[in-house]
Amino acid sequence: MRTSKFYLLGFAVTVVALTQLHAGETFKFDKAGSTIGFEVGHLVGKATGQFHRFSGRIDLDRDSPERSSVSARIEVASIDTGIQKRDNHLRSAEFFNAAKFPVITFKSRAVKRTGERSGDVSGDLTMHGVTKPIVLHVQLLDGTPGERSRWKVTTAPLNRRDFNLMFGSTAEAISGIGRDVAVNIEIQARRAR
Repeated sequence: MRTSKFYLLGFAVTVVALTQLHAGETFKFDKAGSTIGFEVGHLVGKATGQFHRFSGRIDLDRDSPERSSVSARIEVASIDTGIQKRDNHLRSAEFFNAAKFPVITFKSRAVKRTGERSGDVSGDLTMHGVTKPIVLHVQLLDGTPGERSRWKVTTAPLNRRDFNLMFGSTAEAISGIGRDVAVNIEIQARRAR
């Protein structure tokens, strides 16, 4: 009797574990269809740019979205604002210092569903050796995720000072570069095999 109960308990635990494994789906960022961009104001208008090399993963639990997670990794040296001299300066030790801090990372801590196709992803953004909490507002753009999914991601503007991303005081004063950086992200993700 005790042995049969032990086997039944073991079987139940296995079924629950397999159900949980099946419930989760993994998607990986597709660079060809994704954009991680930014925009910052300055004296004569706005500068825009993007990062070309990045990777990321979405572990999606459709039944319990709060158990989902997101992680991303961006290579700083891949920054592109369309002006090579400016990009080289941004990579230099005076700003991003890509040699010392080669990646920007995001790792989620909590996911909260806010609508039928939207949610808030709270997590830690690490850039230039500084980690700060942020909230990403995500919206599914293409209905129910199948083999691919497409997401629009917004967040409050990032303050450069919070991440010690400031030029020397003279350069800051002359350039009139804004401290708030708007983030523009669209992610296309493919189901991992």
